[in-house]
Amino acid sequence: MILLWIPLLILLGVLVPAFTARRGRGFCTLATATPPALALLLTLSQVPALLGGELPRIALTWMPSLGLDLAFRLDGLSLLFATLILGIGLLIILYTHFYLSAEEPYGRFYAYLILFMLSMLGIVMADNLLLLWFFWELTSLSSFLLIGYWSYRTDARKGARMAMTVTGAGGLALLAGFLLLGDMVGSFDLGVVLSNADVILADPRYPIMLVLVLLGAFTKSAQFPFQFWLPHAMAAPTPVSAYLHSATMVKAGIFLMARLHPALGGSELWGWLVTLTGMATFLYGAWFALLKTDLKAILAFSTVSHLGLITALLGIGSPMAILAALFHILNHATFKGALFMSAGIIDHETGARELGKLGGLRRAMPITALLTCITAASMAGVPLLNGFLSKEMFFAETLNAELLGGLGWLLPVLATLGGLLSVAYSLRLVHGVFFKPAKEPPPKSPHEPPRLMRAPVELLAALCVAVGLFPAIMATGILDLATRAVLREPLEFHLAIWHGVNLPLAMSLVALTAGVVTYGLHSHLRRFTRQFAPVDARLVFEGSIQRLVTSTEVLTRQLENGSLQRYMSLLLGTALLLATLGLVQLPELAGGKAPQPLDTVLVLGAALMIFGAMGTVITHRYRLISLLMLSVVGLVVSLTFARFSAPDLALTQLSVEVVTMILLMLALFFLPQKTPKESSASRNIRDLALAGTLGMVVASLNYAVLTREIDSISGFFIANSVPGGGGHNVVNVILVDFRGFDTLGEITVLALAGLAIFKMLNRLRLFMPHSDGEGRLWSPDRYPMILTTVSRVLLPLALLVSAFIFLRGHNQPGGGFIAGLITAVALILIYMARGVEWTQARLDFQYQPVAIAGLATATLTGLGSWLFGYPFLTSSYGHFHIPLIGDIELATAILFDLGVYLTVVGATLMILANLGKLTTPHRPVKEAPAPHSKEASAAADKKTPPPPPAGKETPATHGEATPTTPGQERV
Repeated sequence: MILLWIPLLILLGVLVPAFTARRGRGFCTLATATPPALALLLTLSQVPALLGGELPRIALTWMPSLGLDLAFRLDGLSLLFATLILGIGLLIILYTHFYLSAEEPYGRFYAYLILFMLSMLGIVMADNLLLLWFFWELTSLSSFLLIGYWSYRTDARKGARMAMTVTGAGGLALLAGFLLLGDMVGSFDLGVVLSNADVILADPRYPIMLVLVLLGAFTKSAQFPFQFWLPHAMAAPTPVSAYLHSATMVKAGIFLMARLHPALGGSELWGWLVTLTGMATFLYGAWFALLKTDLKAILAFSTVSHLGLITALLGIGSPMAILAALFHILNHATFKGALFMSAGIIDHETGARELGKLGGLRRAMPITALLTCITAASMAGVPLLNGFLSKEMFFAETLNAELLGGLGWLLPVLATLGGLLSVAYSLRLVHGVFFKPAKEPPPKSPHEPPRLMRAPVELLAALCVAVGLFPAIMATGILDLATRAVLREPLEFHLAIWHGVNLPLAMSLVALTAGVVTYGLHSHLRRFTRQFAPVDARLVFEGSIQRLVTSTEVLTRQLENGSLQRYMSLLLGTALLLATLGLVQLPELAGGKAPQPLDTVLVLGAALMIFGAMGTVITHRYRLISLLMLSVVGLVVSLTFARFSAPDLALTQLSVEVVTMILLMLALFFLPQKTPKESSASRNIRDLALAGTLGMVVASLNYAVLTREIDSISGFFIANSVPGGGGHNVVNVILVDFRGFDTLGEITVLALAGLAIFKMLNRLRLFMPHSDGEGRLWSPDRYPMILTTVSRVLLPLALLVSAFIFLRGHNQPGGGFIAGLITAVALILIYMARGVEWTQARLDFQYQPVAIAGLATATLTGLGSWLFGYPFLTSSYGHFHIPLIGDIELATAILFDLGVYLTVVGATLMILANLGKLTTPHRPVKEAPAPHSKEASAAADKKTPPPPPAGKETPATHGEATPTTPGQERV
C-alpha cells in the first residue's frame, strides 16, 4: 500500500493550495511542500527492498474489460525519476515562494505545479500502458496551464497552445502505438510487455508500432523535428522552466524510451531512428544556443541539445550507453535546474534577461556568479564536475557504436562538434552576464537575492561538485538500480574521475579547447548567420494553424451550406454505398431459412404503412395532415410489434407515439400553417432516385439477414431471466437488471434533456398566430365541453392502468417506462382539456423534483448493492408471505423501475407542460383598447376574448411593453 500512498499524497496535495492560500504565502508554501516531502520519504523508504532484489508493485482492478488496471511499480528506473521529480519539485516550491510577487495568485500556481508533479509521478510509476498514457496526457494538460500561467501575455498563450498541440498530437500517436503493442502481446501490463521482446520484434506490425511510440516520445522530449515548441515554452515563469523543461516534462519521452528499451530496443530500426534523431537534435540545439541572446532561450536550446545527447545514447543501446544516458539524466537535471533558477534570479534582481542589457554582475552578485559558473562549467563538461563524466562516457560510446558501418567515424566527430558548441555557449552565458562590461545599466539595481531563494541553486551546485569528485559514492547506487531495471540484468561498472589517457579524454580536451576558440569567433559566426532570413518557429506554427483553420472553413462551407437535404443526401448516399458493397459480395441474396407465409393482415398492415409513409412525404407542406399520416405509420408499427409477439414494444411504441404527436402539435403550432415550396424539380428527382434506391438496397439487406440463421444473445436472456433476475418478462428484466446501467444512462439523458428544455422554454416569448392558414380565427371555445367531460373519466382510469402496468411489469408486459408514459399522457390530457391555469391550481407541484427524485431512486438502488458486497446495480429477489395478500414475489428491481417511472413522468411533463404554457393567456399582449373605442367594439362583434386590462402585469412579461405585428400576438 505504500506505493499507492505516494501518488495519493500528491493527488491530495493538489487541493492543499486552495485551502491554505488565504493563510498567507509562507504558510501556503510550507503546506504545499508537505505532501511531496512525505511522498519523497516514502519513495526512499523502498530503497532497501530494491537493493534486496524485490520489485515493489501494487495492482487494483479498474477496467478489466479494457485491460486497464490501477497498477504501480517502483523499480530502479522509477526510483531515479521519482527522486528527481519530488526532490527538485521541493526545491522549485521553495524557489517559487521568492520568485512570484505577493500579488500573484500563487495558490493557483502551486496547484498547477502539484498537478503536474502528480502526472509525472504517474508516468514513471505506472505499471500499465493505458495508465501510463493517461498520466502522459495529464502532463500535457497541466503543462499547458503552467506555461500559460501569465495568460495576459501573448507569448505565454501562444507558447502554451504550441506545447499542447505538439505534445497532444504525439500523445494520440502514442496511444495508437500502445494499442498495437498491447495487441501484440495480449496485455497492457508493463511486465508482460517487457518480457515479450521476441514476440514484439517478430510481429510484422513492429515498424508501425515503433514509429508511433517514438512519435510520442520525440514530441514530448522536443526531438528534431519537433524541437520548436520547447524554446517558446520559456514564456512561462522561470520556476516552470526550471522544473518542466529541464528536470521533468521533457524527460518523459526519455523515460519512455528507457522504459520500453528492453522490449523495443533490440532492432536495427530502433538504432537508426533513435540515434540519428538524437544526434541531429544534439547539434541543432547546440548551434542555436550559441546564437541566442536571451538567457532562457540559451538554456532552452541547450536543453534541446542535451536531450538529443541522451536520446542518441539510448539509440546506441549498449549496456554502457544505457548507463551513460541514465547518468546524464541525473547530471542534466542538477546543473540545468540550477542554471534556470540562476537565470530567474538574474532576471528577478536586474529586470533583464538579454545579454545586451547585462554584464559585469560578478561584483554586485558574486555568490550568484560563482554558482552560475560552477553549473555552466558542468554543462560544458569541464573536468571534476558531474557533466564531464557523463559527457566523456558519451564520447566513448560514439567510438564503440556499430551503426553507420564504414561511416561510423561520423558519430564521434559529430559528438565532438556538439561538445565544443556546448562549451562555447556555456562560456558565452557566463562571460556575457558576469565578466563582460555592460553596455548600459540594467533596469534595476542588481543585488543578491534572498538567502533562501538562492538555497536551491546552492544545493544543486554542490551536487554537481560532489558527484564530479566522488562519483562512485554519490551515484553508483542509484545508477546500479536504474540500469538493472532497463537492462533487466546487473551491470558491472565503476565510476571514476580518471580513466587514464584515452581517446574519449582527448575528445573532451579538443571540445574544451575548440569551444573556447569558437566563442572567440562568435562575432564572425553571428555575422555569417545574418545572411540567412530569420525563421520564427512561433510564427510558422501560428501560420500553419491559421492555414489549417482557413482550409477547414472552406471545406465546411462547401459541405455545410445550410441545406438539410444535402446533409441527408450525403449521409444516405454513404449508407447506400456501404450497404451496396456488402451486398455485392454475397453469392446469393436469399439464405437457407424459409420466410414466413403472408396473410391478409400482414398485407393490409404493410399497405397502410406504405400509405402513411408516402402520405407523410407528399403532404409534408401541410403540417396537420402530415402529422396524421405519420401517426398512421406509428400505429402500424405498434400493431406489427403486437403481431410478432412483442407486447412490451407495442405498448411502448403506442405510448411514445401519443406523446410524440402531442409534442409535435405543440411545437409546430408556432410555425407557419403551410410551408413554402423549397425544392426544384431536379432536386426532387435526385431525392426520389436516392430514396428509391436506398429503399430497395435496405429491403434487400433485410431480406438477406432474415433468411439466414443468426446466433443471437436472446437465448441467454431467456434462460437467465427467471433464475438471474426473478422475472418472467424478459424485456423488463433486461432493462432493469441485465442492462440496468444502460437504462440508468438513458434516464439520466432524459432528465437532463427535460431540464434543458424547461430552461429554454422558461419565459420564452414567441409570436402566436391568431388564425389558421386560411385566415380563420381560432375558436373562442378554448376548452371544449366534450373533451373536458371525457378527461374527467379517463384520468382516474388511465392512472389505474398505469399503476397496473407498472406493478405487473416484472413478470408480464409492462414496466416503469410504459407506465410513466401512460401517466404523462393522462396528465397532459387534463392540461389540454382544462388548461394550464386550472390544472396547475390543482397539481401544485413542480415536475423537476419528480425527475430528479426518479434519477436518485434508480441510482441509490444501484448503490444499495454495494452495502452487501455486490457490484453496482446488482438486483435481488425473493418470495414472501404477506397477510391478507398471500405469497408474493418481491424484487429490488421494482425500486429501480420506480426511478424509471418517476424520471419519465417528470421529464415528459417538463417538456409538454411548458410547451403548453406558451399558449396560455399569461403572455405578452398588446395594450387593451379603451372601453368605448372602435377596436373594443370590433372585438365584441367578432366575439373574441378581450385581452387583459391595460397595465396589468403577467408572470411572462414582468410589465414589459411588447410590440406586435398585424395578425399576430406576442407570446
